Amino acid sequence: MSNKKTSSSSLHLGSQLCFALYSTSRALTKVYQALLKNLDEGLTYPQYLVLLALWERDDQSVSALGDALLLDSGTLTPLLKRMEAAGLLMRKRFDTDERSVCVSLSKKGQKLHSKASAIPACLIEASCAPQAELKMLTQRIQKLRAQLIAQTN
Repeated sequence: MSNKKTSSSSLHLGSQLCFALYSTSRALTKVYQALLKNLDEGLTYPQYLVLLALWERDDQSVSALGDALLLDSGTLTPLLKRMEAAGLLMRKRFDTDERSVCVSLSKKGQKLHSKASAIPACLIEASCAPQAELKMLTQRIQKLRAQLIAQTN
């Protein structure tokens, strides 16, 4: 087996966009885990994302929530069940369409909003980057995501 290094920098780990995004995402998740621990609710990062979507728009169908979070129902449903068991949200069937499930915040989930309001500022501080730079980076990543999704559809 050859251990010969390629001379092409296009295949170096450090030059890969995918690795930069992946490793940054892992680092970001670790920062969020520490911040979420301060809320004393045992929230995971994916649960925090669900709460963000519901704080933005409560009373959503599982399908709409999945679309917002880019998650399929097979991934989202167990997450929602755990959050319901923790008292953060409620799930019920729509009266108009019993096939669809409505997800809404419980009082506990609503109250958590004010406790979590400091998280974005803490993240900005942890990044050591100006808020405007992070906003621009977020917009560029969102545009990249949209372009990549369009390529796979």
